[in-house]
Amino acid sequence: MEKEKYIPALGYDFLSKYYDFAIKITMPEKKFRNKLIDFVNPIANEKILEFGFGTGQNIIIAKQRESNCRIEGVDIDPKIKSIATFKLNKLEMNVPLHLYDGNKLPFEDNSFDKIFSSLVFHQLDSITKLKCLIELKRVLKPNGELIIGDWGKAKTRWMRFSFYVVQLLDGFKSTTDNVNGLIIKYIADAGFENAREVDFINTTIGTYSYYRANKKIDEY
Repeated sequence: MEKEKYIPALGYDFLSKYYDFAIKITMPEKKFRNKLIDFVNPIANEKILEFGFGTGQNIIIAKQRESNCRIEGVDIDPKIKSIATFKLNKLEMNVPLHLYDGNKLPFEDNSFDKIFSSLVFHQLDSITKLKCLIELKRVLKPNGELIIGDWGKAKTRWMRFSFYVVQLLDGFKSTTDNVNGLIIKYIADAGFENAREVDFINTTIGTYSYYRANKKIDEY
């Protein structure tokens, strides 16, 4: 199957090495990442997947919280994988990082207790959003939990203005779906249950929202 085209983290391949710096200066990094891992709540021996591991920052926090969680990551970008691998090796964290072709995830059905993702879905068009969510549901165990952190519906007039700045910076027209509050609909359309927004953080460039949902307990 042909590999899906992908958009690098900051829109252009040569900017990937500046991703951590860009996040640091535009967002309350410690706050939004730690709250995300609060929702993930890694537990010893629990098998967890990060969809779109980026430079590995979220995985590092999760492993620092619970070193015995069995966390893995999957991403489509080989350059960003090399950055994450370097950082994890430096910290002597043994975390499997996988590349995939943007189509079928390289995991068996019902493999993970939890799957989480941050700042990935706003980069995806509507068809790709749904396709990825269906794949995530396939590899999640029955009654497993999905946690997504991403741009969400603006909570204030200033946040609505900030959204246009985000679009100008990242060039992702697909961000509109998120800011119009449609991410919950996509999650539900993929077959998850109890999809809801559980929290948010207002940043200088938009509202970062947290979403949770579950795979049906009787779905195999």
